[in-house]
Amino acid sequence: MTQNILNSTMVTEEKIDSYLEKQIMSFLDCSTDLDETERQRLVFLLGVSSLQLFVQSNWTGPPVHSYPQDFLPSLSFQQFSEAKELDTVVLSLLILDGESVYSLTSVPALLLLARIILVNVRHKLTAIQSLPWWTLRYVTIHQQLLEERSPQLFALAENCIDQVMKLENLFVDDSCRYLAIQFHLECAYVFLNYYEYKKAKDQFSIAKDISRLQINLTGALGKRTRFQENYVAQLILDVRREGDAPSWCEFSPAATPQEYLIKNLELNDDTVLNEIKLADCEQFQVPDLCAEELAVILGVCTNFQKSNPVHKLTEEELLAFTSCLLSQPKFWAIQTSALILRTKLERGSTRRVERAMRQTQALADQFEDKTTSVLERLKVFYSCQVPPHWAIQRQLASLLFELGCTSSALQIFEKLEMWEDVVICYERMGHHGKAEEILRQELEKKETPSLYCLLGDVLRDHSFYDKAWELSLHRSARAQRSKALLHLRNREFQECVVCFERSVKINPMQLGVWFSLGCAYLALEDYGGSAKAFQRCVTLEPDNAEAWNNLSTSYIRLKQKVKAFRTLQEALKCNYEHWQIWENYILTSTDVGEFSEAIKAYHRLLDLRDKYKDVQVLKILVRAVVSGITDRSGDVATGLRGKLQELLGRVTSRVTNDGEIWRLYAQVYGDGQSEKPEENEKAFQYLSKAYKCDTQSSCWEKDITSFKEVIQRALGLAHVAIKCSESKSNPQEAVQMLSSVRLHLRGLLSKAKQNFTDVASGEISGELVDDVAAVDTLVQELQDLSNQFRNQY
Repeated sequence: MTQNILNSTMVTEEKIDSYLEKQIMSFLDCSTDLDETERQRLVFLLGVSSLQLFVQSNWTGPPVHSYPQDFLPSLSFQQFSEAKELDTVVLSLLILDGESVYSLTSVPALLLLARIILVNVRHKLTAIQSLPWWTLRYVTIHQQLLEERSPQLFALAENCIDQVMKLENLFVDDSCRYLAIQFHLECAYVFLNYYEYKKAKDQFSIAKDISRLQINLTGALGKRTRFQENYVAQLILDVRREGDAPSWCEFSPAATPQEYLIKNLELNDDTVLNEIKLADCEQFQVPDLCAEELAVILGVCTNFQKSNPVHKLTEEELLAFTSCLLSQPKFWAIQTSALILRTKLERGSTRRVERAMRQTQALADQFEDKTTSVLERLKVFYSCQVPPHWAIQRQLASLLFELGCTSSALQIFEKLEMWEDVVICYERMGHHGKAEEILRQELEKKETPSLYCLLGDVLRDHSFYDKAWELSLHRSARAQRSKALLHLRNREFQECVVCFERSVKINPMQLGVWFSLGCAYLALEDYGGSAKAFQRCVTLEPDNAEAWNNLSTSYIRLKQKVKAFRTLQEALKCNYEHWQIWENYILTSTDVGEFSEAIKAYHRLLDLRDKYKDVQVLKILVRAVVSGITDRSGDVATGLRGKLQELLGRVTSRVTNDGEIWRLYAQVYGDGQSEKPEENEKAFQYLSKAYKCDTQSSCWEKDITSFKEVIQRALGLAHVAIKCSESKSNPQEAVQMLSSVRLHLRGLLSKAKQNFTDVASGEISGELVDDVAAVDTLVQELQDLSNQFRNQY
């Protein structure tokens, strides 16, 4: 049938994709043997079969031992002397947005045929209801072959999702809820891959709601080690189903016999148990789950991984998910995905790394194993995120590299033709010349832009990136990306910006490039350019705290302080522990009049940095509260007096030797001029501590300007003491307060005469005459007032 659809004469110069598309269109339009619906159905089935065979050849295994000659007309091979030449041409046709395709992709003609049918001629297949869903699956597969995300594929994926959503009768029946779960999971993985994290989370939530599962991390008493005597709390996944168990449905696949699944290897450790031994196994018994329900748990796990920072606690939580999934080995795709995740989590554990190594080897070997049929492997395949077989091989090589087995890792990388990793291995082994030699050998066999880029990386030579750019006919985003990074390393920012701009023009979905471009613009002080670059960066990855922080810096420089404030709020959502972001946030908050946020930020900075102080910020906050300045929302800041007093109390408990901060603390309590005696009392205490800090600083008594300032502060303290004494019920306390201030003033008079008396005339310096006279007068006043209180004893 394939030969009937595709067989015809072919012009020698005609491209193979154009030829195949023309033949399929001809069959759909002109064939008289079959009615139109049947013709559409046959072409659609050809496209789906091609995609499934391609997945088998590169993802699930066992390998397909067929060649394009077996299903394509012989005329299409007249241009090529051997199959490898055809593969090279087809791979070049699969390049999108300047991103190269993995060079060892098996039977790429199958994917090309699937693309032609599911994308190029889909407008002709109007009778096929599930066509956009299969086109979405093609997008998922094609994207995984590319070096970077393709905007072209993402646009196609969004279009397909919208079309499927509009199919009213596809998911209406209750029996079709299994299909709905599969579809929403597939949508979630697409969104996740293209940095649309919120949309992905929504899709995972919809799938979970349809499945009626309750999935929660919880604690249960259990043992983790062989010699543990007492049961202690262990982290586990609690899965419960709302309502009755689902009845059998033709849309939900039957479980694969366990002997056909990859084996979950034992830990074989002398201390740690293979799995947690619970005190009460019945309490947290996981119900018997179907394929879609297991896929939902895997999806929730994947979303949890993407939404949380890399941390030991996160790893423990993810291991709880994998333990649950592996407790019910039923489906090849789910078992493989769960084991791959577990090996990634265990590679950092000294007690588990050996199991991770053996398990990764077993995962890599199963591709060639013919025990499990491809039909079993493809069950719920698209509802998981099983990586292609070369990605698993690469994970194995990376693990070997981390363990110091560089030669073994090198052999795998060379076999996979992953030259970038090969170069890293040679560099670690100290064979710097060998990296260049092997790249030149490969270039002699065939010149490709990616090889020239790698040679440029090794030799740090712009000419090789230029060669790659020319060879790609100005379509290689990688060439301009690599050239720009070399300029950035050499601090050649203007040239760097030009190359980065070319790269993102070809492919706008390069997260790292947008970030580096923003940094280059910041270095050039082009804040408009940096704002645009970091804005694109946070659009692609909303939880990139550093990008949000840099975006706020750009807005601050552009005098757009409100925008800067909002971007810093986003940055803090992503990274709550980054003190530099909090410091930017507190400054921006005070600038825009968000005084409440500034107080909150100051508290957080005290949590992160014990001795943190910023007197300027405190001055602004005190002025706002004391003067009743309105904040950005129009509220009077006086209402924050209590919060500011609490903050200053915390600051002064950490920083006790700063007189300026003690004076600000006194101001919040009325600076001694309050109507409330208790507030004046506190103001006096804080001003006394401020005076003590002033007089303990070095050389103040030698500098006349500093001396005058101290005198003025002492006079102010004396007036507050007088006001406080008037409200004292106990005359002895009043005398004690006045006496301490009088001693301060007498000490100042003594120092003034000692340090600032003219030797010749014997008189005090003219600059201090008035101040000294005021101190003398006040000392006498304090003496008289003290005597009055003594008379009350």
